[in-house]
Amino acid sequence: RFLLSFSPHRNALSLRPTLTVLLTLIQVACGQLEDVIIDRYFIPTHCSREVQVGDYVRYQYNGTFKDGRKFDSSLDKDFPFVGQVGVESKVIPGLDKGVQGMCVNERRKITIPPHLAYGVLGAGLVIPPDATLVFDVLLLDLWNKEDKVQIRILHKQQNCKRTVMPSDFVRYHYNGSLLVGNLFDSSNLRNSTYDTYVGQGSLIKGMDEGLLGMCVGERRSIIIPPFLAYDDKGYGTKVPPYATLIFDVLLVDVFNVKDDVKVEVQKIPQPCRRRTVVGDFIRYHYNGSFQDGTVFDSSYSRNSTYNTFIGMGYVIAGIDKALQGVCVGEWRRVTVPPHLAYGENGSGELIPGSAVLIFDLHIIDFHNPKDQVDIKVIYKPAECNLISAANDLIMYRYNCSLLDGTRLYSSDDYPEPPRVTLGQGKLIAGLDEGLQGMCVLERREITVPPHLAHGTNGASGVPSNAVLLFELELLQLQKGVPEGFLFIWLQDSPEPLFPAMDMNQDQEVPLEEFSAFIKLQVAEGRGRLHPGIDSDVILGDMFKKQDRNADGKITEDELNINVNEDNEVPKHEEL
Repeated sequence: RFLLSFSPHRNALSLRPTLTVLLTLIQVACGQLEDVIIDRYFIPTHCSREVQVGDYVRYQYNGTFKDGRKFDSSLDKDFPFVGQVGVESKVIPGLDKGVQGMCVNERRKITIPPHLAYGVLGAGLVIPPDATLVFDVLLLDLWNKEDKVQIRILHKQQNCKRTVMPSDFVRYHYNGSLLVGNLFDSSNLRNSTYDTYVGQGSLIKGMDEGLLGMCVGERRSIIIPPFLAYDDKGYGTKVPPYATLIFDVLLVDVFNVKDDVKVEVQKIPQPCRRRTVVGDFIRYHYNGSFQDGTVFDSSYSRNSTYNTFIGMGYVIAGIDKALQGVCVGEWRRVTVPPHLAYGENGSGELIPGSAVLIFDLHIIDFHNPKDQVDIKVIYKPAECNLISAANDLIMYRYNCSLLDGTRLYSSDDYPEPPRVTLGQGKLIAGLDEGLQGMCVLERREITVPPHLAHGTNGASGVPSNAVLLFELELLQLQKGVPEGFLFIWLQDSPEPLFPAMDMNQDQEVPLEEFSAFIKLQVAEGRGRLHPGIDSDVILGDMFKKQDRNADGKITEDELNINVNEDNEVPKHEEL
């Protein structure tokens, strides 16, 4: 006989078998008694695993008699049945047998004859003797105590330089679902990554394990059995007790709090004559991206370099450090951990909290506010009798470029090379300085810092704060006169001056005679006119100054008065 009992307070029908139960099962096996009838009326398309003896299951059920009257339902209790199959089972033998081979999401109608249910005794007032029972079952979950975390790699980057290790901090997106496919949570719906430490107890054990070894950009499906997830407690109303969880994970970021700035030098010019130090002012282009390749900022999109001082806190600490020791024209990839970037707060809507940043840098130029003009002589003729100086009139060729080789302008763009008087403020200060001290046909390469060039404002075609590189060749040189003078004596002037100037000795010097006298001094090397102005204009101005009464001629008295008023020896003629 069966010794069976029905407990309406439990999640499932319970059984206390005796030897009679075992005999009955033997009879069923031998075909002497009717067996369980299984109607698999819904089978899911995908079935990766079937229920076996020893597995744990979680399922919903409706229990009815053959006439359709309901006697029990997990749905009425608002909690599915949870138990182990075939091992000290808590359910009647027919139900235990009927769920074997089921897939998650499968629906079965299991018809159980009396001898595999409650037999001739029934179960209290609920189940009458010799009752055939019908269970409509939906399998929700399936696991085994021997199960491990299952990892399925859906996509992995070919170039994976770093994988997640214990104590790393990660940022990832995920979709979390139950085995039946119900989505219970998603970071994507919140449009925000989940950020946490790995292996520090901040995550369920299965997720801690499932994240290890991931690369940025990798996608994984992580299947976690209940005892490595939320076990019998579940998680609020989202995750029921004893739920296997499936997480589809995309790793966005990984770093460790011990990480320093990582610098990869991708291209370095040869030779590199100078490297940056703290206090230098630098101009560079950059692309800023996250580890998954998403670009968040770019100087190229603005068509303007980023300009800043190095090591003075004007940029994030990681970039401040990475900009030290670079060469002009160098390319670097810099990986900056959050604690050396924008930290856990991020920066507005542009950069999320705890984001690792990658900067691809191209160094355009740099200088120091204390820099002077750097002069490199490329060619100097063997004979050099005259050298250029302030107030000299010169003609020269030039090419001007940025330090990265970008051509700005050239004298070759014009019909003739330019002529200019040095030291008169006609040129930028650095170029004026670089053109002085040159011999005719000498070639130079000069580097001009921005404070001696176009400064912070730049110029047409010249960026602000740009260091300029000039290739120079001096073509012609006419020695000049000091600023404020139109004519100077190179030797002592005649003494007395007026008789020498009065070439026809008529005691008066008209403009024609004055001009002829000065031109004779220049021709014989005793004097020099201002080289940048037409000689007739200069001579006319000089004459007017001496002709005090404007009668068209200079007398000896007028000449002496001018000399005394100027308080100058008659070596120079002042403007």
